[in-house]
Amino acid sequence: MLLTMLAKRSVLKHLFKLKQRNVIPYTSKYNYNFPVILNRKLTTKNEKCVNESETQGISESETSNRETDIKQLLDEASVCSDPLPDNPENVWSTSPYPEGVLLKRDQSRHFRKPNVDPRETSVILFPGQGTQFVGMGKDLMKFPIARDLFDAASDLLGYNLRELCFNGPKEELDKTVYCQPAVMVCSLAAIEKLKEERPMAIESCVATAGFSIGEITALVFAGALSFEEAIRLVKVRAEAMQLASEIVPSGMMTVFYGPDAKLNYACLQAREWCLQRGIENPECCVANYLYPDCKVVAGHLEALKFIQSNAEQYKLKRLKKIPVSGAFHTSLMRPAVEPFKMALRKAEINDPIIQVFSNVDGKSYRNANHIRIQLPKQIYRAVKWEQTLHVLYERKVGEYFPRTFECGPGNSLKSLLKMVNAKAWSSCFSIEA
Repeated sequence: MLLTMLAKRSVLKHLFKLKQRNVIPYTSKYNYNFPVILNRKLTTKNEKCVNESETQGISESETSNRETDIKQLLDEASVCSDPLPDNPENVWSTSPYPEGVLLKRDQSRHFRKPNVDPRETSVILFPGQGTQFVGMGKDLMKFPIARDLFDAASDLLGYNLRELCFNGPKEELDKTVYCQPAVMVCSLAAIEKLKEERPMAIESCVATAGFSIGEITALVFAGALSFEEAIRLVKVRAEAMQLASEIVPSGMMTVFYGPDAKLNYACLQAREWCLQRGIENPECCVANYLYPDCKVVAGHLEALKFIQSNAEQYKLKRLKKIPVSGAFHTSLMRPAVEPFKMALRKAEINDPIIQVFSNVDGKSYRNANHIRIQLPKQIYRAVKWEQTLHVLYERKVGEYFPRTFECGPGNSLKSLLKMVNAKAWSSCFSIEA
């Protein structure tokens, strides 16, 4: 019996051991100096390469080596005896859990924070499609590198991107095929403005994330993709998504609602309503998680019309159509995945030198192979932006927050941050394109 117990203990110790970390130096290879931090070294996990095949997923050996401490799982169990915080500022604006539930879960464990004062660090966010407007990027032309970015992008894309951004027409700019490259280039041009006004914000950046197409912008900023590679990838992505959106009439709609709303049931009913009208494989689901009282629903236009007509029945407060041409981040975009995968296989991808967070699960990319596997999924899976913000900004009581900079058209991400974490929002700044 004793030998059996010792053998089990030895197996458990092997299964749940923690991995060691190594320091990996990195040197950037792309041309446009995005950003100054590219010559820094960063401590990262010594992860094994992930198999490129999406069907095989992560290898069994890597799965067995993951950090799966049973004590952590037990500590994170919830019990309903949580006293309310003394200070109202310590209450999260958007807790998704019932009142009185004690949660020991620490989402910030997914964010490798350096051992420095958080107030001396920064996080940079990049917006996505839907933030575009005619005239964006005009004010950035005083920065030479910003002008070079527009010129280089125009050469690679085969049309005058600067003219389209500055003068429209809006109908053309709103098309997916033009909008995605335009938003990305304007966001990277805004980095030049940030570099001039607050150079330490670039140098002290510890993490970055982007909403939808903004995630590719974040990968450029983190040195995982060169500007030229990113433009080629975005061109393929935008064209493929534009074609996919033309296969069936589809769209996206922001939904504002209260705690008693029945949004998921409304989507189910909308799909059934479409089936009754002969629409095969109807789609209607949450495509963007913005904050607890606000989601973006996407799918067939008939399904969205059904929800609009029956909003009161499902206790939905307000609905707003988004100026995009398709149901992005849903299964209707699957036809766009394979062309993007093929382009991604040919692209040169490096390990990011700072943490870049994925829209798919809200966690950071581990290495270049992880990017190759995860990035195509982002086209047809929901954007988990609210979850990403929890990972980036969850802090223990009394801890400070990093400065946050939103670089690109508009200030939508700053507004979302306010709804999720008001204390982090108080040190957030918009660097508008």
